[in-house]
Amino acid sequence: MNNYRWRTVDIVVASILAVAFGVVFWAWGLLWNGPAGAIFGSTFPPAAAAIYGVWLLPAVLAPLIIRKPGAAIYTELVAAIVSALLGTSWGISVLWYGLAQGAAGELGFLLGAYRRWNLGQSLVAAAFAGATAAGLDLYYYYGDWTFDWKVAYVAIVVASTLLFAGVGGYYLTRSLAGTGVLDRFPSGRSRDLV
Repeated sequence: MNNYRWRTVDIVVASILAVAFGVVFWAWGLLWNGPAGAIFGSTFPPAAAAIYGVWLLPAVLAPLIIRKPGAAIYTELVAAIVSALLGTSWGISVLWYGLAQGAAGELGFLLGAYRRWNLGQSLVAAAFAGATAAGLDLYYYYGDWTFDWKVAYVAIVVASTLLFAGVGGYYLTRSLAGTGVLDRFPSGRSRDLV
């Protein structure tokens, strides 16, 4: 159980990731409401979800780095708080999204008993987070869409999340570990030594 206790360095790194991604979330919202919406808005609105996965990256990346329960929820929620403070078109509702998406990512790693940190487990966490986000969107924003558009939207959000958060988070963690900056974490100590 001591392996699950958060150290100061865990809190600091999770907080730094959260603040950095909070700024990214804010900027990504501008892209979503601007160019992405303009490009896909009139022809096939669900296609804009191709960029969605970036919003879910902290829910996978933080647990991969820190390897402790709560990392996904903490990082995703704090990132949502930062983006809300910067101002988003969705207002305070992003807090619920951050909590739900973080919990869904957490569930993905819980299913591996917080012992598996491979690409497969990363993809499971990403799929849960993506499906949760898509479900919230369909409930709150896109309930009037046709069934075909809803199915397409969920598929695109999950695929985007698998790519950006699942694959991207896994390989970003490996890349960071290779530099030595994660040596204070199990994710850094498990890297291949040359």
